[in-house]
Amino acid sequence: MGFRCGIVGLPNVGKSTLFNALTETAAAQAANYPFCTIEPNVGRVAVPDPRLDRIAKIAKSANEIETQLEFVDIAGLVRGASKGEGLGNQFLGNIREVDAIVHVLRCFEGGDVTHVEGRVDPIADAETVETELMLADLESLDKRVPNLVKKAQQGDKEARVQASVLGQALELLRAGKPARLTRPKDEEEKKALERAQLLTAKPVLYACNVNEANAAAGNAHSARVFEKAAAEGAGAVVVSAAIVAEIAAMPAADRGDFLKDLALEETGLARVIRAGYALLHLITFFTAGPKEARAWTVEKGAKAPAAAGAIHTDFERGFIRAETISYADFVACGGEAGAKEAGKMRAEGKDYVVQDGDVMLFRFNV
Repeated sequence: MGFRCGIVGLPNVGKSTLFNALTETAAAQAANYPFCTIEPNVGRVAVPDPRLDRIAKIAKSANEIETQLEFVDIAGLVRGASKGEGLGNQFLGNIREVDAIVHVLRCFEGGDVTHVEGRVDPIADAETVETELMLADLESLDKRVPNLVKKAQQGDKEARVQASVLGQALELLRAGKPARLTRPKDEEEKKALERAQLLTAKPVLYACNVNEANAAAGNAHSARVFEKAAAEGAGAVVVSAAIVAEIAAMPAADRGDFLKDLALEETGLARVIRAGYALLHLITFFTAGPKEARAWTVEKGAKAPAAAGAIHTDFERGFIRAETISYADFVACGGEAGAKEAGKMRAEGKDYVVQDGDVMLFRFNV
C-alpha cells in the first residue's frame, strides 16, 4: 500500500467526479446536490511507474505488480460540521482514518454545477473546511491537555511527553493555525502527536479543480491556492476532474494523443500521485524475478530491514542483508546477472538507507 488519502471539500466541488475518475469506477455517485456521497467510498488504484515496466522486461518477469494507492471519497462538509451540522460527525470520524487529505477546491467559473455557498472562492472554501477541522481539534485538546498536565506534574513520564507536544498544538490552534505546524522535539513527541489523530495534523494536498482550458497551466484561482499551500507547507496540484474522467473512460492506446492535444505531459492521476508521494516523503523500491516484478513503497529514510518488512514481517525479523542494485545500474547492466558481473550489486546491511528505485533481494533467516 502506498498511502491512504481522504478526498474532502465542500459539497459540489468535484470530489466524487475526481474519485470516480481516479479509481476508474462508478462507485461514488457524482450528482449536482449536496451529500450525494453518504458513506465513504474506497477505491484502490495501481500506481503507474514506467520503471517497473522496464525492470519486468529485463528480468523477463511473468507478472508485474504495482504498489497500490487508496482513495477514500468522504461526504461533503458544511459550516458547523464540528458541531455535528450536515454529516459533520461522520465526516470528522472518517477523516481521522486517512494518512493525508486531498482537499478538492473549485477553481472554475460557470458550468451547471451549483456551489453550496453560491460563489467561486477556493481560498474561502479551504478556510471553511480548515476552520471546522481546527474547531474539532480545539475542542478535543481543550479537554485533554489540562488532564495531561496534571498527570505530568505527578510524575507520569508518558503524560509529560504528551502534554508537551499537544500543549504546543493547542497553542497553535488557539492562534488559528493547524496542528501540522507543531514541531515535536524528538521521536517520542512525534509518536505522541501521531497517536492523537488530530485532524489538522494530517498533511494536506490541495487539488485545484479547473476547467479543460486551464488544465495545463492553471488559472488565477489556482495560483492563489498555490500561494496558500507554499505559505503553510502543504502541497498543491492542478487537475481537471472532467478531463481525468474522460481519460479514464477511453482506451489506453488513445490517451497519449488526447493528452498531447491538451498540452498535458501526464494524467491527473499521475499528478496527484507524484504530489502525494512528495508530500508524505515516500519512495519506491523494486523486487524482480522470473515470476514477478513488483513495486513497494516505504518512507524516505527507511532502512533495509524496514523495506524487507514491507514485504513480510519475517523478512524484517530475520534480516541478514539486502543485495541491492540501483535502477540505473540494473538497466545499464541488463539485469541482475550483468550488474553482479560488473560489481554493481552491493550487499547492504541493517543500517543501509533505501534509495528510490533500488532493486533489492533480501536474505533472511527465521
